[in-house]
Amino acid sequence: MGKSVGYARVSTREQNLNTQIIALKQFVSEDMIVTDKATGANLDRIGYQSLKVGIGKLVKGDTLYIKSIDRLSRNKEQAKEELKYFQSIGVRVKVLDIPTTMVDIQNGKEWVIDMVNNILIEVLSSIAENERTTIKQRQAEGIQSMPIGIDGKRYSTKTKKPIGRPNITYPSNWIEIYNQWQAKQITATRAMQILGLKRNSFYKLANAYADKIQ
Repeated sequence: MGKSVGYARVSTREQNLNTQIIALKQFVSEDMIVTDKATGANLDRIGYQSLKVGIGKLVKGDTLYIKSIDRLSRNKEQAKEELKYFQSIGVRVKVLDIPTTMVDIQNGKEWVIDMVNNILIEVLSSIAENERTTIKQRQAEGIQSMPIGIDGKRYSTKTKKPIGRPNITYPSNWIEIYNQWQAKQITATRAMQILGLKRNSFYKLANAYADKIQ
């Protein structure tokens, strides 16, 4: 029989872990609760990483208890990947705020655990996709609401600077190097080095220039 471990996290040192710890103590002993006071924006947290590496890492047959799914990560896509990771190594994740994950499974019916995990992962995938769509929509609406300058570009009302990446300009020796490349006197890689351009920028300018001279 595997071990049961709890994980609690708050974003800042000023926040209190007590509420999560009290809830987790109903299922695991306090000395088996791992904690972090760190942002949920990334996974590089000392406590959380100890669940994956070292003496206390979770292995097949273990159970991880968390109060809510965002304790793993505030990013739904990232949380989904973490659930898939634990599922792949045979660790069951029980989420106190999601009753279906808390059901006790009898021996021989482990397939129910996989079913619950798969449903949870699919739900998180759907939520993550909706969040991405909403963010993109809000960004587009925000840009559309910004004033347009005399140059036709939209400007931030806060910074007064134009929105978007600045246009790439042709280097002063562009025509010479471009012609050498077209004549196969130099490779594209060499042309990029001489012009000081990255691959995407080089081909973007090359395509635009080709259209221009046709």
